[in-house]
Amino acid sequence: MDRRERERIMGEHQPRGLSVREQRAAELLAADLTESPLAGRPLPRRMRNFSPSVEGYARSVVGPPAYAQRLRQIEEEIEDHLDRLRAARDELRREVCDPRERDRRWRELAARWNFHAVNDLIEKHNRWYPVEARLPMNPRTGDFVLVGGEPYRREPLDAAWILRRLPPAGPDRLAA
Repeated sequence: MDRRERERIMGEHQPRGLSVREQRAAELLAADLTESPLAGRPLPRRMRNFSPSVEGYARSVVGPPAYAQRLRQIEEEIEDHLDRLRAARDELRREVCDPRERDRRWRELAARWNFHAVNDLIEKHNRWYPVEARLPMNPRTGDFVLVGGEPYRREPLDAAWILRRLPPAGPDRLAA
């Protein structure tokens, strides 16, 4: 592209005049406005039904919905599990030098890890979230609509979840 053409396109200049196409569109718009019964008058206000309802007021007084509180509790419990798992992995690295033995012990620890409390919350979330959040149904699938493009259901945590999040081959083994 030529330098002058690039400067013409990208440069900061005075406003340019209307092109032939833009001039024609402006003339057609002006002709439409002259025939409009609303020309020269303010547009009528469309009143919307925004009056507060008793139900909405009662819900706001109670605080966050149950599903929001439960989701926050699930996230906090997952973070707590991850912190404790990282601490256990670091302790295992300090105690065991042999990488194979360390991997075996890590897999055993993952298999024994107790997720009962958070899995109970996840099960309650999967059961009650659609009702509490008033999710609409998708008539094609017969299931509830996606939330932010994702399914609302959460998978329970288990040993496979631990090994996906914190694999046995840690950073010290990758460096070797």
